[in-house]
Amino acid sequence: MEGSESEAIFDTLNLNPQLFINETLNTVDDLLNDAFDFYLQEASKLLKVEVTDCSQELTKGVNYIRNMIQSSLDKRLAMWEKYCLRHCFTVPEGFSLPKNDELLASSSMIQDALADPDVDAELDSLRNKLTLVGAETDKLNSELKELERQSASSGHCAGLINEALQLYEDTSVQDMFQEMMQTATELRVKMKKLKTRQAGKLEHERAERIHNSLTDYFTVNPKKGLSNTKLDDLHEFLVELKKM
Repeated sequence: MEGSESEAIFDTLNLNPQLFINETLNTVDDLLNDAFDFYLQEASKLLKVEVTDCSQELTKGVNYIRNMIQSSLDKRLAMWEKYCLRHCFTVPEGFSLPKNDELLASSSMIQDALADPDVDAELDSLRNKLTLVGAETDKLNSELKELERQSASSGHCAGLINEALQLYEDTSVQDMFQEMMQTATELRVKMKKLKTRQAGKLEHERAERIHNSLTDYFTVNPKKGLSNTKLDDLHEFLVELKKM
């Protein structure tokens, strides 16, 4: 790039591409050195070899890794430097800078456009409209989410109703319902018969207990007879019958 037309144009603009590249390369070298110095310091603390013979061996190992990385990095940065000089900082052939008068006129037009009050007012109007549109958009999004929620809820309810109607219209369900009614009727009849049978059985057992009680009483008191029985004894006997 030295002595080329591109260099002359950059010098006119008070720009030095090579200086920029050199500063970038120096910055990378500084970062790499700082990183490995910090790495060596922390490794020495963790391994506790700061004041031992192993410290030299650790330093050699870290320097070996640093040199290996530095060599690979230098090759890549050299390729990057060539690419920048050949492509990024090369102006097209026949390129020429505008004259000072043209630069001043262009700059003046830009300043006038930036200082135009009509432009400022239009920009403020556009900002306000953009703010209103944003607020309206947020409101519409909220309404849309609410409608989606209501639609989902309505759809769920409609699905449950359709399922219930389908079950009701199904002939197998109706048959099952009729069978359940018939079974319930038969069960009521059987329960009624069972209650009647149990009531008769209980009445029979009660009569049998009364008969046994009378038999036991007259067996214990054979000479008294019913006519010779005392009133208190009869009252006690009746109380015992009521308990049965």
